[in-house]
Order: sequence, then C-alpha cells, then structure tokens
Amino acid sequence: MLSTNFVSALQGAFKIPELRARIFFIFAMFTVYAIGLHIPVLGVDREQMDRLFQDQQLLGFLNMFTGGALRKFTVLALGLNPYITASIIMQIFSYADPRLREAMREEAGRRLMQQRTRLLTIAIAVVQAIGFISTFRSAGALDISGIQFVQVVIALVAGAMFLLWLGEQITEKGLGNGVSLMIFASIVASMPYQIQLTYQLVQEGTVRFIQVLVLLAIFVATIWGVVYITMSQRRIPIQHMRRIVGRRQMMGSTSYLPIPVNAAGVIPIIFAVSLQLLPATLLQMLPYDRQNPSGFIQFLEAVVNVLTPGGSIIGSLLYAGLIFLFTYFYVSLAFNTDEIAENLKRQGSFIQGVRPGKPTADYLNDVVTRITFAGALFLAFIALMQYWVPDLTGIQTLTVVGGTSLLILVGVAIDFSRQLQAQMAMRQYDELGSNKYL
Repeated sequence: MLSTNFVSALQGAFKIPELRARIFFIFAMFTVYAIGLHIPVLGVDREQMDRLFQDQQLLGFLNMFTGGALRKFTVLALGLNPYITASIIMQIFSYADPRLREAMREEAGRRLMQQRTRLLTIAIAVVQAIGFISTFRSAGALDISGIQFVQVVIALVAGAMFLLWLGEQITEKGLGNGVSLMIFASIVASMPYQIQLTYQLVQEGTVRFIQVLVLLAIFVATIWGVVYITMSQRRIPIQHMRRIVGRRQMMGSTSYLPIPVNAAGVIPIIFAVSLQLLPATLLQMLPYDRQNPSGFIQFLEAVVNVLTPGGSIIGSLLYAGLIFLFTYFYVSLAFNTDEIAENLKRQGSFIQGVRPGKPTADYLNDVVTRITFAGALFLAFIALMQYWVPDLTGIQTLTVVGGTSLLILVGVAIDFSRQLQAQMAMRQYDELGSNKYL
C-alpha cells in the first residue's frame, strides 16, 4: 500500500514543474556529493587502510555513514557523523532542560539551537578529524608531516560542514529533510562496492548462488518488518469537552494520541555500538608492536573481542542491554507523561475511563513503558542482524542487509514518501479551492 501510494505520488510530482524541479535539485546535490567522495587527501596507504578497517568494526560502522569516504580517506571522510552526534547531544539537552524546550517553541529559539548545533558540529569535527588522523598514522595507514596534519584537519572539517550545507540546501530548495536524505545517499553510495565484491565472490565460486538467494529473502523480509514496525503506533483515544471560543461554541470531539512503537528511531543503536566498540578503538590507538604484542596486550585484545557485538554471546547480550537502556532513556526524555497529562487537563480533555491529572500520567507512563519494550526488542533484533546474517548466509560483503543501515534507509524513504504525498495533497487542495470560484 505504501509503495503504491509513493509511486503514484512520484508520477504525479513529475507532472508538476515546481515539484519536478525540486526532485531534480536533490539529484544534482547527490551528484556533487558523489564527486566529493573521490577527492582524496595525501599520504594514504590503501592496502594498510583496508586491513585496518577489517580489524576495527567501529570504523566500518562509521564508514557506512560516509559512503565509503572514510575507508578511502577523502575530504568527505567525516561525513555527517559530527552533525549527527551534535544533533543528538543538543536534542537530549533540549528535552532535559525545560527552559530550553520552552524556547524551542519560538522561531528565535529554534534559530539559536541551530546555531549552537553548528558550533558543536565544528568542535566535534575537529576532535574526530584529529582522532582519525592519529589512529591512521599509528597504524601506518597515513604518512603526513606536521603542517600536513593541520591541513588535513582543516580539509576534513570543511568537508563535514560542506555536507551539512548541502543538506540544508536540499531542505530549502528540494523536498523533505535534506540531512536525512544525505545520510540516505551516503549509505546507498556504499552499496555498489559491496555488490561488486559479492559478484566477484560468486564468480570465483567462494559464494554459491543459493546463498545470494537466501540473503535476498532475508533482505526483503527485513524491509517488510522494518516498515511494519516503523509505521506501527498505539493510538490512545482523547475525549475533548465542549467549549466556547469567542462567540462560537465548539462541540466535543474525539481525537487520538499516537505513540510510535519505535519512538527512539536509530539513536539507541548508534549510542550503544559507539560505546561498546570504544574500547577496541582505544586499544588500536595504543602504541605497541602489532606483530609481536605483549602478554598484557593480548589479554586486552581477548577481553575486547569478548565484549564486541557479535563476537560472543556475552558481547551480544551486552549490546542488546545497552540498546534497551538507551531506548528507555531517550523515550523518557521525548515523552514527558506528566507534561502531556497537564496539557490535557488544561485543555479540558481526558482519556476515556481515566481521571485527569496524575492518574492520566500514570496510565500514559504504563502504556509508554510497554510500547517502548516492544520497540527496544525490535531495535536489538535489527542491530544484531548485522552480525547474524553474515554467519547465517556465509556472505560477509553485503553489510547493508541487516542492522542500522537498513533501518535508516527505510525510515528516510518512508519520511520522503509522506513529504511527497503531503505536497501532492496540498496542491490538489489548492486546485480545488481555485476551481471553486471559476
């Protein structure tokens, strides 16, 4: 049903010059982004870089959000990762601080928040650029001098801010959320390389065709499940009392308070995998002989491997537990049940069968807790699929089939579909309004 509506809306959009121009502008920005993915910095050892990314899962996870630019170490190597981190931090602060949340309701407050997010993005980009350069230099994958170090940091930070500018241009002159579409494009940009590697394995006989069919079946089933859960919500009926507005008497009506099953989105997975893979990254940054490590280093490597997601049962359980923890934490910030109950009471609205005030807050808290458990369970399953699917199919190259990448792809596609259908519905309404007076 969703795909049918999207295709029909897309066909109708190309018939409207304004929407067609907006869609072409999005593809033009994607073209600029694709060109930037192939502008490298100096001093990169490609072979050593490939070996480094095979050893560190966190680098592979971050590389997915950069369209492969981090593995190639181009000027766009940071991608939108600094902005994603800065946005999450500022969003958590806005939910935790009532004064900041109140200021966000006004245009001036939102502009101030955007400015602070950009400044934090620059700071995080500088830290990440220095961290990546130091890691790659210590691993022998990057050979640059002192002044070149500064030049590369400036180039990486400028690339990250340029991507943010591209996303803002898409939001203004294109259609939908530009930053989300840029993240979507970065994940899609890494897929041809993965498909090419898989095709080579099939030709060499390392991977059989039946394994590819099993992988495609899992891919389709996972997309269906992600779409179903992403669009699922618990709708709580809200009864509105009859009231007088000015000289008009508004009759009582019934609406619904939607509570999404996956209200936290992909944020808990990003937090969980970043925290759990941090020890492996710090260990890799330590200066030691990688050919003949000491006994203590070998012990640390063994502990890190056990705690790595997918590396053992303990690591997988820890990963799932962190996802549950961050899911409940984020939802508790996003859904303030006390504030919702107070707003309903102030408006003269109530939930059928529940008294206003604290009983309403307790009822909403109970519902949100149960819905969040289902959402956290779904996120943990999707995140662990990134490690289960390669072991099940024997194909290690198509990492987009499971995990965070597929969740982001489907979420952005659904949001773009809704934006496109809303634009079509608005223009149809305008046409009906103009024809009314002909």
